[in-house]
Amino acid sequence: MSARTATTRVAAVDLGAASGRVMAARVGPDLLELTEVARFANTAVRAGGTLHWDVLNLYRSILDGLRDAGPVDSIGIDSWAVDYGLLDADGRLLGNPVHYRDSRTDGVIERVLRQVPPERLYATTGLQLQPFNTLFQLVAARDTAQLAAARTLLLMPDLLAYWLTGEIGAERTNASTTQLLDVNTGTWAAELAGQVGIPAGILPPLREPGQAVGVLKADAGLGPVQVTTVASHDTASAVVGVPARGERFAYLSCGTWSLVGVELDRPVLTEQSRAANFTNEIGVDGTVRYLRNVMGLWLLQECQRVWRDDDVEPLLRAAARCAAFRSVIDPDDPVFLPPGDMPARIAEACRRTGQPVPGTPAETVRCILDSLALAHRAAILDAQRLSGREVDVVHIVGGGARNELLCQLTADACGLPVLAGPVEATALGNILVQARALGAVGGELADLRKLIRDTQPVRRFEPQGNDADWAAAAARLTR
Repeated sequence: MSARTATTRVAAVDLGAASGRVMAARVGPDLLELTEVARFANTAVRAGGTLHWDVLNLYRSILDGLRDAGPVDSIGIDSWAVDYGLLDADGRLLGNPVHYRDSRTDGVIERVLRQVPPERLYATTGLQLQPFNTLFQLVAARDTAQLAAARTLLLMPDLLAYWLTGEIGAERTNASTTQLLDVNTGTWAAELAGQVGIPAGILPPLREPGQAVGVLKADAGLGPVQVTTVASHDTASAVVGVPARGERFAYLSCGTWSLVGVELDRPVLTEQSRAANFTNEIGVDGTVRYLRNVMGLWLLQECQRVWRDDDVEPLLRAAARCAAFRSVIDPDDPVFLPPGDMPARIAEACRRTGQPVPGTPAETVRCILDSLALAHRAAILDAQRLSGREVDVVHIVGGGARNELLCQLTADACGLPVLAGPVEATALGNILVQARALGAVGGELADLRKLIRDTQPVRRFEPQGNDADWAAAAARLTR
């Protein structure tokens, strides 16, 4: 039996900001079967005044999940971006990685921009300014004993792959989120790092999606399984998992964050793009993910945490009955970034802008979803204007594809059909890059997306309502 007709079995480790899971899949030329074998919490821990990731608990949960997955031909790991661990000269981890929502980066952007003009920073890295970008985290840690002792920086998926295999490297799609990668050359921006006091020597060799990392070490207790580099930034894997036809599509990878943009062949580094705070991140097969970060369902998740209500469906049904556009907020206001009492912060934002304060959880949820749909609309309009790429359809993938009210509101706001699904786009993108590396599926990105279209359910939402109402609501946010 040839490699292209054989069935391959792989495991995807997919880590989000709130939870992680291990997915097992059977893949062949006409086959794509996905099974969740383990799910576990990813809970931040505050200690000594700093918000950390509990990375050892994550690693243990991953090993347990891989055991549950059974025999596989390959393992791939993806996660959220920007966060990292530092290794000493012996290859030991120097403390728990710090969470990107920690306050240590407050005011750091302004310090960096006094050293590096924003125009030069954008021309080099192509990234939007976000306080949690790795560059700013490292500047915040610049005078610490930990950074002084560091010999290697590993982003989260690369750290976990290092523990599994003993091999050091940095996968390129995730490296492109750090604001330390030169988007023009695809190499580390060593001169930039040095200018802001970051030792460029800690940045490891780069590797590509689909490259073999190494074989599991004996102490993992799982046998000699290959670990394959995937698009280890979860959004990069999610974009692989978008079941698009052709290139006239926008994608919306919707979960804790909404990553909204278009797929291009080259970065957009104009002054207009910089001013609009668009980012150019590397995708699979040399593509560019031209996108804007929108705060996303974090707003709703934090409200549910405060309300102690895990059942979102009754909240969504009640929100659908609430009046549209009663109150809208800017989801990307920095006040909403840290954990805390989100309903109170939303109420204060409405009060500050002279709008009715939501009086019930349902009204708060409707405020959030109307506001997210407006942010999606703005990002897609801007992406088309700045890139010259016209869009005929919006693909929503990730957990937000389950949120029917948000999908419909996004279709209404954009005036475009929305295709929602697959929910597991990130895991599917992870799996298909592994399967392609093993020769089990076709070689082009279009082939991978066709296999997803042929095997995964997608729901269509047609735009309804009046565009003038959305334009008027959007105008309220710019006053």
